[in-house]
Amino acid sequence: MPLDTDSLLNHHPIGVVAERTGLSQDVIRVWERRYSAVEPPRGDGGQRRYSDADIHRLRLLHAATRAGRSIRLVAALPHAVLEQMVAEDSAAREQNVRDRGPASVAADDIVEPAMSLARALNGVGLELLLRRAAATHGVASFLEMVVIPLLRRIGDEWHVGRLNMAQEHLASATVQYLLEDVTRAAAPAADAPAILMTTPSGERHQLGAVLAGATAAAGGWRVIYLGPDLPAADIANAAIDVRVRIVAISFVFAADHKRVVAELLALRSALPSDIVLIAGGAGSVSVASELEHVGIKVVGELAAFDATLRGLRDDAS
Repeated sequence: MPLDTDSLLNHHPIGVVAERTGLSQDVIRVWERRYSAVEPPRGDGGQRRYSDADIHRLRLLHAATRAGRSIRLVAALPHAVLEQMVAEDSAAREQNVRDRGPASVAADDIVEPAMSLARALNGVGLELLLRRAAATHGVASFLEMVVIPLLRRIGDEWHVGRLNMAQEHLASATVQYLLEDVTRAAAPAADAPAILMTTPSGERHQLGAVLAGATAAAGGWRVIYLGPDLPAADIANAAIDVRVRIVAISFVFAADHKRVVAELLALRSALPSDIVLIAGGAGSVSVASELEHVGIKVVGELAAFDATLRGLRDDAS
């Protein structure tokens, strides 16, 4: 029997879909089961087989949720509407950068060469470029005017297929390494207030937490970063042991809605009342109403997180 190459090329197992979309297999399954985001047929062995169109739609949904939209609100949108929404989100981000004036021009002069280095898989060159930019702009401006636009550009280019998985991984890993270095080099004052950063159990995307940690360090906080994917009980015990003022939790998705909310509610319950709990990242927006009524601060954007930290420091001074 001849091999059906057309079928093999256009019908993919879930592992391939996860690799091509950047979504975990668990998130893909939840989006299918709960929101009918895609409805792939099953093969002879009972395993789902995803088409190229399914992968493209999942990439669009990924882009929409990264922009802060709830999967519950976008999963059922017609394909054309979803493409238009993602394109408009991307255009709005680019316009925001242009509206910032001369500083954004300087940032564009860095982002474009950075993208070229990422495409060439030149991690050493990319790191050197970003280190020079940090030294030139200062940490706070570097984070706002270079790192955030660069990360958005990386995500957008990958979603539309102009950046492959290897290039995206190299760029993201280089940025994360640099941000961790910036945080370590911040050298806060001996009496600086402490903030603990991590991601909740099941969330392995840690770049948002690392970026938030660098922002806090630039603002004079002593940052304690525990890495990703920690249960609520372990986070609470660490926060109490080192006597932090703030626990900041970052998560990109809230696909397993009940589990994420339960983890954060359990954490709030386990923490002393004088420790502020902040939930941030794109995933926090979709569960904000369930968190804020128990005293968890929700900040979807990095600027809002920075403003919250400034307010807490001002209140304590």
